[in-house]
Amino acid sequence: MIDLHLHTIYSDGDKTVEEVLKMCEEKKLEYISITDHDTCKQYEDNAIKNNIIFSGKIIKGCELHAVYQNTNFEVLAYKINTDIINKWCEKYYSEEKLKEQQKICYDRLLKICDKKGIMYDESKIRKPKKASEYVERPIYEEIIKYEENRKILGDIGKSFSIFFRKGLSNPQSEYYMNLGEFKPKYKEVIEIIHEAGGKAFLAHPFEYKFENTIGFIDNIRKESELDGIECFHPSSADDNKKDILVEYARKNKLFISGGSDYHGNPKPDIEIGIGRGNLNISADYIEEWI
Repeated sequence: MIDLHLHTIYSDGDKTVEEVLKMCEEKKLEYISITDHDTCKQYEDNAIKNNIIFSGKIIKGCELHAVYQNTNFEVLAYKINTDIINKWCEKYYSEEKLKEQQKICYDRLLKICDKKGIMYDESKIRKPKKASEYVERPIYEEIIKYEENRKILGDIGKSFSIFFRKGLSNPQSEYYMNLGEFKPKYKEVIEIIHEAGGKAFLAHPFEYKFENTIGFIDNIRKESELDGIECFHPSSADDNKKDILVEYARKNKLFISGGSDYHGNPKPDIEIGIGRGNLNISADYIEEWI
């Protein structure tokens, strides 16, 4: 069993690298990758550098934000030179730039809430502990407390994931925040992954809730080719979605990957290795490219 999509305190997870490695060892995973957002600093952590915890194989990876035609999504990078990726990430994700982005997004989202008549008590909005955290999540946590807001938001208020993907990141939504202005273009992301000697996988295609997921994959591949697709993920576990992605990958000679997208308490229903209980990804899927 493998898990190539894990997050720690180096981005928006709440567990240390040491804690994650211990959980992976308890699960007896064969391969893992700690894919924190827009950084590889997790691989400088002593728990990995002097690893005596996890007996399986660790594939160096990260998850990079990207933008294609105003659409925000993520690309997983595997088998990378982490020094090259970290140096490049400073251009977009230095501590100073992240704090600046947090403030812009915070003010922008509250203005949208005011415009839509959404209630909130600003004094009760939780302050992010890290510059790398999504400032939109604590705002969502506050506004969703009110029944009146749930009525206003409708379907996009059902979860933070839906609120973020179908609302804030969706150019057709009244809640669109143009988050892409802070992120690198898709083509540049693919280029830096390849420059770092790595392989680029589209992360969790069904997580974005596109009207035409396969059409989106076709379009970005015309811009810059992927090496693979994350076919196994909690967002593709139901309704034969993983089978659709595996078939597409095989047909187009793309590699296959998968993981739980573990974050700890920020996603309390996700467990390492098994997601919401039904992942159990075989190592056979990745052994052709690792």
